Amino acid sequence: MKLTLLRVALTALIVGTLAACSTPPAPAPARPGGTPAPLPPSAVVLPGDTGPLPPPMAQPKSRWIPVRWAELPGFTEDALHEAWNAWIKSCERPQPPFTALCSEVRQLSIATADEQRAWLIARLQPYRVEATDGNPDGLLTAYYEPMMDAARQPGNGFTVPIYRVPASLGARKPWYTRQQIDTLPEAQAALAGRAIAWLRDPIESMVLHIQGSGRLRITEPDGSVSLVRVAYAGTNDQPYQSVGRWLLDQGLTRDATWPGIRAWVAANPQRTNELLWSNPRYVFFREEPLNPLDAGFGPRGAQGVPLTPGRSIAVDRQSIPYGTPVWLASSGPQVQLNRLVLAQDTGSAILGAVRADYFTGWGPEAGDIAGRLKQNLRLWALWPR
Repeated sequence: MKLTLLRVALTALIVGTLAACSTPPAPAPARPGGTPAPLPPSAVVLPGDTGPLPPPMAQPKSRWIPVRWAELPGFTEDALHEAWNAWIKSCERPQPPFTALCSEVRQLSIATADEQRAWLIARLQPYRVEATDGNPDGLLTAYYEPMMDAARQPGNGFTVPIYRVPASLGARKPWYTRQQIDTLPEAQAALAGRAIAWLRDPIESMVLHIQGSGRLRITEPDGSVSLVRVAYAGTNDQPYQSVGRWLLDQGLTRDATWPGIRAWVAANPQRTNELLWSNPRYVFFREEPLNPLDAGFGPRGAQGVPLTPGRSIAVDRQSIPYGTPVWLASSGPQVQLNRLVLAQDTGSAILGAVRADYFTGWGPEAGDIAGRLKQNLRLWALWPR
């Protein structure tokens, strides 16, 4: 019954917007030579988006400028139902002021794209996210959940441990650096018996530490294989340093993507530890079962809900609060993205007003995209009217 009423209201919205569409827009002013000049996005108004714009909003690290829905690149083409899965996950732990919208979000999970779009226009106001100096341009990177082979016991090539949080972590701040963990007997003693599993490759381990979670195919002592997730549980409180930046600063490579880093290590295996130790931060994990219901989603992000591939982003929470629906626009050599996403995570390197880390999923294909994606970004926060 509620969905029926909602559909009636949305149908009225759509019918009204179609009527508005019947009036052709005024022609754009002509450029010299007769070529029409494109209207700026703010001059275009989508049907249903005709009210006065609210004042700008301020966040600790950004300012939000109200705009018309037409400014959002690709808004009329996005497959919104894919984003709805992520939004429903956000509603498991809704953040004010989105709590009041969650019942409608759930009802609209089976609505058409036109109904979902009309609801967005009616209920939310888009704001262009800018730095405090007015710059709307930022940076998009990506992250993923690596899948790796592992063993419960060391041996047969499995020599790199993945550790649980040590009992003494809180007693020493910051805790031992990555190099000290690998070389000091007292640090190794503090981690004795804390290994969840063992990997073959130290570079795989570094990838896992940077991504913050992963899926392991673990060979158990009885020979069986278990599929589990290892999720972020804490760090040694040491500063994060990019191994790619270290290679660039040393003049050792021009390709600081993960494929480029792997190629450098393959050519310089004797310098592997030097590379790894350039990043003193060390991540500790917890093991989680990976049941069929969990397998279609990523790990839980900082909002506390599972991440959705292609529809979840990590942000600086001082610029965009967790749980905020966001319109993302980015184009570059790797991908072109114009889509609705949800701000559901954060990261130590995700800092700034217009900054996002895009969750690509898991496995080799997701890792290839995440390892190379670094391109321009614009963001629009969608806030309740």
